[in-house]
Formats: sequence, C-alpha cells, structure tokens
Amino acid sequence: MRAAGSPTADELLAAAGRLSPSELDRFVPQVIALRARRAAPVLGARESELLAEISCALPEDLRQPYARLLEKRDFRTLTPGEHDELIRLSDEVEAFQARRLERLAELAQLRGVTLDQLLSHVGIAPRVQCGAAPEGTTAMTM
Repeated sequence: MRAAGSPTADELLAAAGRLSPSELDRFVPQVIALRARRAAPVLGARESELLAEISCALPEDLRQPYARLLEKRDFRTLTPGEHDELIRLSDEVEAFQARRLERLAELAQLRGVTLDQLLSHVGIAPRVQCGAAPEGTTAMTM
C-alpha cells in the first residue's frame, strides 16, 4: 500500500533515470539493501554485515578509469601502457566481483537457500543469460 502523496514506482524509476552514473551507482545498492531489509526485517549481525558488503558499488576511483579504458579498447585506441593498465584494473574489478559473489554465497548458506533463490529474493538478476545470444543475433555475431 502506498501512502498518500508518495511517488509511484514509475515516478521513482523516472527520477532514477535522471541520476548521473555515479549517483545511480550509489543509489542502486541502497535500494537493494532496503529491499533486503524489508524482506528480512530482523537480520543477524553477520547477515547485516554481508548485505552491507554486497551492496557496495565498485569504487568510483576504479570504475571511472576502467570504463574509460574499456571505451578506448572498444575504439581500438589503447596504447600499450593503457593496455597494461586495463589488464591491472580488470584484475581488480574481477577480484571485487569475486568477493561480492563469495559474500552472496555465504549469505545464501546462512539463509539455507540456493544462490539463485537469494539473488531473486534480494532483487539481483543476471543481465544476460549465459550462453544465450540477445534476440536477433547469433552467438557468432555477438
């Protein structure tokens, strides 16, 4: 039930669409944490700790140079030094995501559910199904 005068979900989504990428990176984990708190209002200390860690966005000082170098890579304008830096940053991003996945797996174990069930419950969904080509493409053209 929505309180009188409260924005609708569509209005909130529209407002979120107007946020800058860095603001959105800070906002999304907060929404996910809010959803998790409502779904499980009484959490143990470790669950709360894990949710806080899972909700952390990729640090801005890592995200920005990584995104910039990915764009340069896509345009094939990377220098050899930038390529080395992209590899180093990719390793950091991969380590960050691996730590997040470890926290998710631990939280799933604490709750006695599968990782897929936990991801669905806290509102985290995969962006693209692994092994599936987007509609209208084939795996060869991806």
